[in-house]
Amino acid sequence: MQSPEASMAATPTQIHLALAAFADEVVGTLARLFAYVGTLVLFAILGLAALGQLPDLRNDESVAKPGWRAADRSAPAFALSRLDPSEKTAAYTILRHLEGGRRDVMRWAGEADEPVAELEIYREGGEFDLTRPATADLAMRMGLGTTTPLEQAALIDTKFGPVVRFRPTGATQGTPSCLAYLKRSEEPALQISGFSCQGGTLPERRAAIACTLNRLTLLTSGNEPKLAELFAHAELKRRPCAPLGSSDWLLGAANAQLRGAL
Repeated sequence: MQSPEASMAATPTQIHLALAAFADEVVGTLARLFAYVGTLVLFAILGLAALGQLPDLRNDESVAKPGWRAADRSAPAFALSRLDPSEKTAAYTILRHLEGGRRDVMRWAGEADEPVAELEIYREGGEFDLTRPATADLAMRMGLGTTTPLEQAALIDTKFGPVVRFRPTGATQGTPSCLAYLKRSEEPALQISGFSCQGGTLPERRAAIACTLNRLTLLTSGNEPKLAELFAHAELKRRPCAPLGSSDWLLGAANAQLRGAL
């Protein structure tokens, strides 16, 4: 039988072991707690990062066509020479395709942000579909809907040569409507298109389109010497725009040189 002295001598050892076990349990609990909190913080950071990207993704989807993505880090390759310091500045968007295509798009908006003019330079890549009509997207870009047919109206003479003009099918001669235009080049593979809704008469809108294309300049051709050659030759045939009656270049003079029936 254990003596009272032995029992009393064993008590401090048991207390020490109990305290050590308790301390180990506290340390383990704290370690698990820190790991849990760290995991929550990591998920929170990832969630905030994802939410921060959602607006950009929505914007890309609203602007880009299927297979196209906004290239915000790419530098503009084209510009319009200014006629007046107070002239409106275009919204410039660059879209790139994984198969090599690039679209440089300039847009002008009026009151309530409705589109009034657009100019797009499309450098074709492997995604280009020869069977797709070149005017397939023009009506949609003009805000007319994908089912609105367009008809060829006349040719406009520009520094790039004759440019085909389009209008909504059935539009009467005396009723001004938005005019679309299209110019294709085989070498280099290039398509220049857009529309203009500004101006009170058809001659004013034709003049606005001609002036826009005559003022289009190349900032950089990258690794495309054929593109630089195209614009260099076009500059030799550039005509000055007629004097403007307004500080807004889209309301230019009405006497553009035309070819074809009106």
